Formats: sequence, C-alpha cells, structure tokens
Amino acid sequence: MEENELTPMTAESVKELLEVAGAEAMIRAGRSDSYGAPREFSFEVRGIFPNGMGLHIQARQYTYRDPWEAKGRVNDFVDVSLLRNGEYSPLPKGYTFFQERDQEEDIDYQQLEKIINDVSSLNPRIYQLQELTGDMS
Repeated sequence: MEENELTPMTAESVKELLEVAGAEAMIRAGRSDSYGAPREFSFEVRGIFPNGMGLHIQARQYTYRDPWEAKGRVNDFVDVSLLRNGEYSPLPKGYTFFQERDQEEDIDYQQLEKIINDVSSLNPRIYQLQELTGDMS
C-alpha cells in the first residue's frame, strides 16, 4: 500500500476494532427495501464499551476503485457518533474529537483507531467533574 493510500474499512474490520478495544459490537450492512436505504448505503456498526460509552459508526457510500464495481467497492471514510447513556453526546474538553458536537464526519481508519482508543479508555466521571466546574453544560 502506498504511503498516502487510505486503509479501507469493512463492517467486519470496524467491528473487530471495537471488539479488540473491549466493546460489544453489532453490524447492520447492505441495502434493505424495508429500511429504505439509498443505493450507496454500506454499513453501520454500534459498539458499547464497559465504561458505558458507545460509538455508532456509519459508512454511507462506497469509494469505487474500478469503474464496474467488480472488486473495487471499499469504504475509505466513515461517520462516527458518540453515545453516552444511550444518547448522542460530545466528549469532555481536552480531546481531539467530538468537541461541542456529537458526530465526526469523513473519518479515516487511523482517526477511527484513535477515537476508539479515547472513548474506550474514558472515565465517564470526567463529565460530572466538568459539569461541576462549568466546563461542560
């Protein structure tokens, strides 16, 4: 792989990243008539960590690497939402991602690894501390 080439992601590889970090993860992939998903819908993975924090990772479209979709359908970027107590949430101050928002868009594989590491190692009590000090409302 070239130095500047992105690492492709699949539902299985994202689920494995979450599970290695200690999360329970589930996949929903492909197109479904009842779901009403657009043609390019690729996959969703949700993971919940032992600390109660969760991530909802969605790949909305494929990056086609060849013109006829024969073998080149991959996901180079995903959107990631942060879940706290089952609701969307930003991260406390001091983190690179999820500052004053609950979703990060167009995340590559290396950024996803960092997000998973940060969220899996987060002590949720930091929210209470920052709420007490007025750093988070």
